[in-house]
Amino acid sequence: MKGFLKKTLGVCLIGLGLGILMVLLLPITGWLILIGLAVIAIGFIWLAC
Repeated sequence: MKGFLKKTLGVCLIGLGLGILMVLLLPITGWLILIGLAVIAIGFIWLAC
């Protein structure tokens, strides 16, 4: 159960990061792109644990 919850949270983080990036494919400020990439990276690190 703990592993399932961890994977679910990781996937949610990746999805959130991708969502942030999709929204920002409009005229963009760089720091928001970095936040999106950071959230995706955290999600993958979380899944890898």
